Amino acid sequence: MDHALVKRLRQEVGDRLAQQRRLDAAAGLPPMSGEDERQFARALIGQVLEEYARGEIAAGRRPPNAEEEEALAAGVHAALFGVGRLQPLLEDPEIENIDINGCDRVFIGYADGREVMGEPVADSDEELIELIQVLAAYSGLSSRPFDTANPQLDLRLPDGSRLSAVMDVTVRPALSIRRARLHKVFLSDLVGNGTMTEELARFFSAAVAARKNIMIAGATNAGKTTLLRALANEIPPHERLITVERALELGLDAFPDLHPNVVAFEQRLPNSEGQGAISMAELVRRSLRMNPSRVIVGEVLGDEIVTMLNAMTQGNDGSLSTIHANSSMEVFNRIATYAIQAEERLPVEATHMLIAGAIDFVVFIEKRNDYASGGRLRRFVSSVREVTGCDGRVLSSEVFAMGPDGHAVPSAPIACAEDLARHGYDTSLGGPW
Repeated sequence: MDHALVKRLRQEVGDRLAQQRRLDAAAGLPPMSGEDERQFARALIGQVLEEYARGEIAAGRRPPNAEEEEALAAGVHAALFGVGRLQPLLEDPEIENIDINGCDRVFIGYADGREVMGEPVADSDEELIELIQVLAAYSGLSSRPFDTANPQLDLRLPDGSRLSAVMDVTVRPALSIRRARLHKVFLSDLVGNGTMTEELARFFSAAVAARKNIMIAGATNAGKTTLLRALANEIPPHERLITVERALELGLDAFPDLHPNVVAFEQRLPNSEGQGAISMAELVRRSLRMNPSRVIVGEVLGDEIVTMLNAMTQGNDGSLSTIHANSSMEVFNRIATYAIQAEERLPVEATHMLIAGAIDFVVFIEKRNDYASGGRLRRFVSSVREVTGCDGRVLSSEVFAMGPDGHAVPSAPIACAEDLARHGYDTSLGGPW
């Protein structure tokens, strides 16, 4: 496809669309809905392509045939409402990660572990920055700046993928997109793809039903958010859920058949004058005033940890969250590190007491290249640790530990076994003790 032509046609359609918006506003008409605007844009694209074809004929050149015209129309529409040349990558169900180090250095990671070099996504780094700025303006709940004064950006794309971009702190603009391949996911799906055993799935189902507070830990791209979604989908539909995230990603509100009563909060960054910011910690506090059955914090990365732990100890049982860590045991020190940096400046001893009173289970999910099967990437739950108390530091027991094939298998008695038994989990089935 001639990307320069797509860019020119997109500019023409965009100008006509903007002109129609101005005319509607001058006539006192309400603005078009998103779907109406898309339909109107399709009509404009048809007009512009027809004019282009007539111009080519008048100049003695061959006009685009039906197949080429269809491809041009799709390209212009993607440039207007999608993500330009990124669109085909986001539509490929096998692509899991897209890393871009400048407009022409595109690295694509597939679900089976393959890494390949892709085609350029823009003609210049400046055009790449413009593309990111358009996404920042129209994705999420509020416009997010991306410029020399705001060189970092995190947001969720319309398809649910997570985008992180930087400029000026790197030689060339760079962005990473992590695909949300499994949105409507259940524990049975994760058993089917080898993430966990049936025994562990029964345990998780009972733990969620028993309203246990669960922290999911793992490395980047290990599958923490996918596991959190699967656990959330065990929550009964009558419960009111409030999610708190830096950038909307969980998307539980997108499935009203599973969760009809969901409020999704997104952190708001300051404007160009440094005003209007709303932090994760503030949103967690606000969520407690909105009658939640459960509060779900998408990812803990900072001072919101103290507010979240306090929420878990104030009757909001059944909360879920994720955190970056290298093992289930390391989670406690990671939380303590965040708490020391928080506004409350909690000492380590107080933090460990708070953890012991708030968290019931820590789940560790890891990713590993299985070289025996050609380097295929595996993701699996390898450890579940139960918090049992505090004696200066958090006391815990690894109730599921890594088995011979990596999967977590029962390894120690569960202290809250009676609670889980009331929700259908029989601890006598798999324990070696």
